[in-house]
Amino acid sequence: MAVRAAVLPAVGAPLEITGIELPEPGPGRVRVRLAAAGVCHSDLSLSDGTMRVPVPAVLGHEGAGTVVSVGEGVGHLAPGDQVVLNWAPSCGACHACSLGEVWLCANALAGAGEVHARTTRGTELHPGLNVAAFAEETVVPVSCALPLPDGVPLTDAALLGCAVLTGYGAVHHSARVRPGETVAVFGVGGVGLATLQAARIAGASTIVAVDVSPEKEALARAAGATEYVVASDRTARDIRGLTGGQGVDVAVECVGRAVTIRTAWESTRRGGRTTVVGIGGKDQQVTFNALELFHWGRTLSGCVYGNCDPARDLPVLAGHIRSGRLDLSALVTERIGLEDIPAAFDNMVAGKGGRALVVF
Repeated sequence: MAVRAAVLPAVGAPLEITGIELPEPGPGRVRVRLAAAGVCHSDLSLSDGTMRVPVPAVLGHEGAGTVVSVGEGVGHLAPGDQVVLNWAPSCGACHACSLGEVWLCANALAGAGEVHARTTRGTELHPGLNVAAFAEETVVPVSCALPLPDGVPLTDAALLGCAVLTGYGAVHHSARVRPGETVAVFGVGGVGLATLQAARIAGASTIVAVDVSPEKEALARAAGATEYVVASDRTARDIRGLTGGQGVDVAVECVGRAVTIRTAWESTRRGGRTTVVGIGGKDQQVTFNALELFHWGRTLSGCVYGNCDPARDLPVLAGHIRSGRLDLSALVTERIGLEDIPAAFDNMVAGKGGRALVVF
């Protein structure tokens, strides 16, 4: 029986909402009926070619649902179990995994090259980032399905698969924000909103949200921002003005643009830390001179998937959700149907909203 899915037929082409034929789960695989999927900027980066994956493909990498059936050898999941999809499973055998840096696993995206399903016309389809969550159902390796902790609503749990892990990890694992420190978050999309909440949970004193859109201030303050700055050529000076002329201890860039990365760097104090979460294109060149690197003593670091180990961090996040410290619903700006994903892509290009959640 065919299920509906959002298919990317070619890089740069519009998404097609169409029927696909999924195989039954083979050894080590599970079939999941999606409850919801988040529309993440990374999906847009796949669509426009910023990130390259085999096409045609079923996009969507942030999702949660219920196990429908399991293949041979799957022992810890059974039909009826609720799961969060993990788009970057670690292999446990490469050099990064041996160092415990599972978020840098060399084989995490190996599954993107496999044949995931076929259109009703027989065209082979790949899973964009392993899990193909923009579909009513999907079949994934068991390593891509993590048990949903108790007390977390299944629909909102989709956001745990990318935005929340990334934002939480950027604060707690990459930047290592300490209680009382000051933080600036650049970009108030889904990841940015999660980062603001994570900074609040970490005990940051001043939390500055930065975005080009004045309309996002209410969203940012609800997530934990104590200050809001509309991006301009004065942004770094404005942030220093809010922090006694020093700059913030930590800046987290969630946009992926050269000018934003450079501004985040300039907004940190001497000796501060800048963490880059946003995914930019190869044309986004950031430059520094040797003297300023020495003089300012700042740290600039990339951050992949929040430097998270999902199996370790999901239970921690669930604890924050149950206690009320982390509000997943506050990250969702609209709940849409599968056919509305192309419009949600347009909104991201226009810089609107936080996170659209596809509800099946």
